[in-house]
Amino acid sequence: MRLAYAAAWALVAPLAVLRLAWRARRQPGYLHRLGERFGRYRTTAGGPSCIWIHAVSVGETRAAAPLVEALLARHPRDRILLTHMTPTGRATGESLFGERVERAWLPYDMGFAVRRFLRHYRPRAGIIMETEIWPRLLEQCAREGVPTLLASARLSQRSAARYARFPRITRWALANLAGIAAQSGADAARFEALGAHDVTVTGNVKFDLAVPPAMRELGERLRAAFGPTRAVWVAGSTREGEEALLLDAFAAIGAAQDALLVIVPRHPQRFDEVAALAAARGFATGRRSALEAIPADARVVVGDSMGEMLAYYAAADVVIMGGSLLPYGSQNLIEACALARPVIVGPHTYNFAQASEDAIAAGAALRVGDAAAALRAASGLSADRARLREMGERAERFVAAHRGAVERLVAWIEKEIGSPPARG
Repeated sequence: MRLAYAAAWALVAPLAVLRLAWRARRQPGYLHRLGERFGRYRTTAGGPSCIWIHAVSVGETRAAAPLVEALLARHPRDRILLTHMTPTGRATGESLFGERVERAWLPYDMGFAVRRFLRHYRPRAGIIMETEIWPRLLEQCAREGVPTLLASARLSQRSAARYARFPRITRWALANLAGIAAQSGADAARFEALGAHDVTVTGNVKFDLAVPPAMRELGERLRAAFGPTRAVWVAGSTREGEEALLLDAFAAIGAAQDALLVIVPRHPQRFDEVAALAAARGFATGRRSALEAIPADARVVVGDSMGEMLAYYAAADVVIMGGSLLPYGSQNLIEACALARPVIVGPHTYNFAQASEDAIAAGAALRVGDAAAALRAASGLSADRARLREMGERAERFVAAHRGAVERLVAWIEKEIGSPPARG
């Protein structure tokens, strides 16, 4: 099995590099420090002790933020290494933590590459956010005595079914984990059904989000530019195909609706495409990058900036959750709830299944069947200010009721890897 897996990677690696080159046409960062993808690092490792955290992209990096802050505070003698797979994830890590952490690409899952990675940085422990299961990496960590944990781990039924199709590889990978801290009991049960051991439930660290004051202040500026007296509906982290559905539904509502639709695409390479979609439908369109020049008659604004999602939500009356209108699994509705904003989700929320159901049960979110229903719901909420306010208050209470996962997770991590040494 190991030979077959290694052979598969030998075949796939050149294609992976070609895919990076293809994606770099729109995001040049994919080719930045290409050698790191194969375990070759230019930087010199800074010291003897390192805690390594892997956050594959933007969502995982933002989710890791409270954990990183807690480890920086509790383990001042340890370096923190943050690894990613996407340029947007790496940029998010840089904006959140600056030079307080080290950053690198996680190498491809080939034996020689992961050995170079581990021997260069010499981590004393590894923490992988959510669900990134790489068999060779986990096996090499176990061989070199690096306890590696899945933190705030989630596993949808859909993903569990995919892993179950390759039982030998899945058991091989899971056997080398030191432990799994799952977001919910359902996630824990799915991991255990695949053969995982030492699974506990610590909750979802996304609930421990602290909204920076700068994001609230920027949200006020955005709202002033959008129009303080009109309804503002923010479609956050939208995915390909969803924007066209939303724009068509928005056009069908008619000009009688004094509302502004703000669309924030998940991927920056699609900003121009989404702006063109809006213009092609005859909408007066503005862009966040030209904030001071948004036309007064704008009906659509494209959120063409990175790292400002919390500010967009702060500027909204209602948030429509991207990734949930088509089968992408949804993006993070907890961020909008933390800002006391009512959330509308579509039918596809398997990435946030428990959080979505809990938010709906708490009266913080509504589920709809499609984009047209989402905009009708947003219109109804905007017309009923009392209900809008009540849903916002329920959203804030929903998040407050689920806080505490980071404290539980850090306690569990320290039980697995050892508490910080006493200061001398």
